[in-house]
Amino acid sequence: MNRHLAVNPIACTGHGLCADLLPELIKLDEWGYPILADRDVPAELAQLARRAVRTCPTLALRLAATADRKEATR
Repeated sequence: MNRHLAVNPIACTGHGLCADLLPELIKLDEWGYPILADRDVPAELAQLARRAVRTCPTLALRLAATADRKEATR
């Protein structure tokens, strides 16, 4: 099953640690909040993505099934 990154914008306080750990998929806006790549997490980055999720100080970052994202946009 493919997965993508998702962030809870209410829980996120803009620490920026996720972007430090996974710059390939996460950039920061001018206030330090994450901007996530609009694509699935490639297999070679899956371990780093899980680490970024575990390390998030506010637990705002998560890995979600891609099917969930497709259903949410319908």
